[in-house]
Amino acid sequence: MLFIIRKRLFQLFIVLLVLSIFTFTLMKLAPGDPVLTILNADEMLVTEEDQAKLRSDLGFDQPLYVQYGKWMLNLAQLDLGKSYMTGKPVWDELMERLQITIELTTFALFIMISIAIPLGVLAAINAGRWPDQVSRILALIGASIPNFWLGLILIYLFTFKLQILPSSGIGSYSHIILPAFTLGFTFAVVYARLLRAGLLQSMSEDFILAGRARGLKEWRILWIHAFRAAILPVITVFGLSIGSFLGGAVVVEILFSWPGLGSLAVEAIFNRDYPVIQGYVLLTGIFVVIVNLLVDLSYYVIDPRINRKEEAL
Repeated sequence: MLFIIRKRLFQLFIVLLVLSIFTFTLMKLAPGDPVLTILNADEMLVTEEDQAKLRSDLGFDQPLYVQYGKWMLNLAQLDLGKSYMTGKPVWDELMERLQITIELTTFALFIMISIAIPLGVLAAINAGRWPDQVSRILALIGASIPNFWLGLILIYLFTFKLQILPSSGIGSYSHIILPAFTLGFTFAVVYARLLRAGLLQSMSEDFILAGRARGLKEWRILWIHAFRAAILPVITVFGLSIGSFLGGAVVVEILFSWPGLGSLAVEAIFNRDYPVIQGYVLLTGIFVVIVNLLVDLSYYVIDPRINRKEEAL
């Protein structure tokens, strides 16, 4: 376990280094002039003196390696700089929006689990019958419909037709239902099929046959023994696809006007607010590495055989 933690911490350092170089270079290669965007004026209405002064204040007149070195030095001191548009510290803006994004993703994960586990188990114990066919159809729909299209359908049905749920903004719990379901459903049906496949495989293993021979009840065999073995591939895939989950959160936040990290990043891209974009990318990279670390550590809790193998080594 300690080896896994050290490995992930080393990966975190590498990820941060690569992301810092990538995002810094990409921002400099992006079209447009952030100076003009900050001045909020057309190029013909801004004097060259104004541009030169602001460019000097932001350090844009220095070589790229000097700009990158100063930014990395500040990053080592946990200083992400200040937003070009608001003048607020980037860290404060990210933390303010992070709370709102965590609220959305938490509800989305709850919906995903609430759909994936019952649907996957039901499809596995009824393999080849109508519950399994329904699960297959839902998985096909979930894999085929993009998040934004599903969100538009939900807005049309529940906001414009039935008029029972709001389509944008935050405030009450009713505001989070549509965006959370949009984000959670597409992943839930896919994970349900993965769980079904894992259960069918684990139910044919020798330890399951041994449990039945000892007279264990079928529900205990399913939920305590087979489920623990079948859930490992699902958790692994979730760790690998966490980037897609966060990407889907960005689309959902824009669609439903949810003021989280995703909408902040899109606003920063349009405004060429480099410090905010770089801070968002680094924070996302850290989150992905941490989630994968938690996934690796969960193996030791779910499958005791991993501990025994390490002790044998």
